[in-house]
Amino acid sequence: MIINIRGKNIEVTDALGEYVEKRIGKLDKFFDTETEAQVLLGVTRESNIIEVTILLNGMILRGEESTPDMYASIDLVVEKLEKQIEKYKTKLNRNLRQKASKRTVKLERGAQDADSLEDEPRVVRVKRFAVKPMTVEEAILQMNLLSHDFFVFFDAEVEAVSVIYRRKDGNYGLIEPEIS
Repeated sequence: MIINIRGKNIEVTDALGEYVEKRIGKLDKFFDTETEAQVLLGVTRESNIIEVTILLNGMILRGEESTPDMYASIDLVVEKLEKQIEKYKTKLNRNLRQKASKRTVKLERGAQDADSLEDEPRVVRVKRFAVKPMTVEEAILQMNLLSHDFFVFFDAEVEAVSVIYRRKDGNYGLIEPEIS
């Protein structure tokens, strides 16, 4: 885990920094991938405040604690974040189990009976087609020949699957994938 520590109205000493890294670093056991934690330590008149923000798979986990003792604030915020992580993982597992059980019900009862259990939009048709490398101009021509509003093709110039689409203003839009 990458931990970035900043201080506001406080100098982050080596001992304080090591304690933060030790306590926040314990959260690393919950994550499969490398995560980043932003830690802000602050002092007001009678409070020692810690704010921790962790980016996790597109979600943001955030904890803030304020006590007269900075070390106590650090311990409390770690407990709060552990509870948030457990809640997130439980929710994620529950959703996966529910989706798996819905699929099982569909297979057992048939698609018509399972439709009443599921209110969410779903994939109702899968279409497969062979793609050949072509230029954007060839894709536009092919899209117009088929009278479609969009066309998926393998762009020979960028060597990736792309989508060309007709815009409301009569021009065309091109969607190219970018791995982030």
